[in-house]
Amino acid sequence: MSIIERTQFKPLDISSSTQKTLKEFCRNARGDIIKMTTLAGSGHPGGSMSSLEIFALLWSQASVDPKKPLKDGRDRIIVSHGHTSPGVYATLGGLGYFDIERAVATFRKAGSPFEGHIERSIPGIELTTGNLGQGVSAGAGMALADRTRGIHNHVWVVTGDGEQQKGQIAEARRFIRNYGLNNITVVVDCNGLQISGRTDRVMYTDIAAGYRADGWDVTEVDGHSLSALYRALRPDETSREPRLVMAMTVMGKGVSFMENDAQYHGKALTPEQAGSALSELGLNNDLDELARLRECGWKNKEDFNLKFSCRVLDNEGPPIIYERNHKGDNRSAFGAALLDLAKMNADNLPIVFDCDLAGSVKTKQFGIEYPDHFFQSGIMEHNTATAAGAASISEKVVFWSDFGVFAADETFNQHRLNDINLTNLKVVATHCGLDVGMDGKTHHCINYISLMGTLYHYNTVVPADPNQTDRVIRYAATHPGNFFIAMGRSKLPVITKENGEPFFGRDYRFEYGLHDHIGEGSDIAIVAMGNMVYRAIKTREMLRDSSISAAVYAVSCPLCINPGLLDELSDYRLVLTLEDHDVDTGMGSKMAVAISRFQKTINLRRKGITQYGASGDSEDLYRMAGLLPEQIAE
Repeated sequence: MSIIERTQFKPLDISSSTQKTLKEFCRNARGDIIKMTTLAGSGHPGGSMSSLEIFALLWSQASVDPKKPLKDGRDRIIVSHGHTSPGVYATLGGLGYFDIERAVATFRKAGSPFEGHIERSIPGIELTTGNLGQGVSAGAGMALADRTRGIHNHVWVVTGDGEQQKGQIAEARRFIRNYGLNNITVVVDCNGLQISGRTDRVMYTDIAAGYRADGWDVTEVDGHSLSALYRALRPDETSREPRLVMAMTVMGKGVSFMENDAQYHGKALTPEQAGSALSELGLNNDLDELARLRECGWKNKEDFNLKFSCRVLDNEGPPIIYERNHKGDNRSAFGAALLDLAKMNADNLPIVFDCDLAGSVKTKQFGIEYPDHFFQSGIMEHNTATAAGAASISEKVVFWSDFGVFAADETFNQHRLNDINLTNLKVVATHCGLDVGMDGKTHHCINYISLMGTLYHYNTVVPADPNQTDRVIRYAATHPGNFFIAMGRSKLPVITKENGEPFFGRDYRFEYGLHDHIGEGSDIAIVAMGNMVYRAIKTREMLRDSSISAAVYAVSCPLCINPGLLDELSDYRLVLTLEDHDVDTGMGSKMAVAISRFQKTINLRRKGITQYGASGDSEDLYRMAGLLPEQIAE
């Protein structure tokens, strides 16, 4: 095959010779789509074939490089309808990003990097997708991060038309328009079909009208005409609006019996049908040879061990010390630490996302002082979770702060996709547990440990007071990985040593996974989390009057119950866990599981939330839950 001329979309139109080469390229790629899905016995050939000209033009003409797929300042191509992986793999393999034959042979085979939905580990792919509706939000996050870094590039997001039924896309397009991200082009593959039939009958959606209403420039084009599609995809440097390209396509394009047939959205051809399709395309049928190669599997997994970088802040700076007479809330300590970090890292400012709660989550002052790095998303949590995650893998340190019930419960699916993509997001969730004021049970986030604990790359931290909160925020900002930092609403006393000095004082350094021994005792141990630590200390004082010696431990990392802590606890007659969280899915349950694997016996009791709370003052709610110090002591 002739080499495709890479123009970076600079010419006004595509040359006839490049059109000819690309047409031949697409013919071969359609054959690869058929072969890989037939060999796998599953996959999505129909949409892959309808999106093919879009893929071929973007990856051959944008400012991307198969030899340097992660080069800084590149254009970004995000495929939101990740089930079209056969079309993406066929395009990237054909353009030299990897060995196309191995991709075709091992598609969807266990152990192969070429999974059923596109994977970020594959060179040329920006984001693992598959959960429809998140790609446009991710494009927004990447575009914002690149803009704050002074990069002038273009971002294309390719989506399906059925996918446009998703509400998160409406959030994303409003966000993009609001922040003037006119370097974004969304391309919709309008093949008119989805699993249940015609998209306009399954769920009518006027896609163009929705985007126009939100201030986008809309273009409709023949999605299989290389010349017309090139002109539509080509960035317009003079445009002030983001652009939508409605690419009118045919599902199964190129094979007569597949065209406009909804069953081929997610149905592979039989070997006999594949033979007919390859013959119609004028391509060699080498399925038997590829099947033998498939039996060998994927040998070198290291081939695609791309070195993804996670930007962190370089300067943690000296901590803010809150003395014993200070009584403030952890969220204010977060806001102060965030501002301090920004001042000390002026050449690498973090990005902060907010969802209409800046005053409550204490990011308002950051927004005033650093408006170009503060992004108000309004009441659009799903878009924000995805956009913030995508921005965090675009060489920026990213914080998103929200109430716990929105930051965890409402956006779990978005966090899950962030986790799969190995993002670097710092989520600060305030108003967790029963400590929400009088908003009531709809706003009580009492299961965040169980939610975030199911994600393999999220670090969950629940600080005990403003001093520890300060250290935790600095740690998260200067260490890679996803962090979920949970805190309540109310003011807390500073945790102190026996001599009255702050426990988390000048000599304290937070390290993820370690526990803190707050107070000595010989009979029992109270292991507390978050705002229950100071209540555990009060309980200890009450028990002392009854001649019971109680030790107090603070566990700020509830997902990390290490053997060292269990070894210490095994010396006590009774161990009580104490938490403002659902008792059966929180720190206590993690402790119970850890004990089940431990070689020594520990007499464990757990105390926490056992039902949804009511609406009222937090102290009254804790009384109703049996979590006041006098109740715990009794």
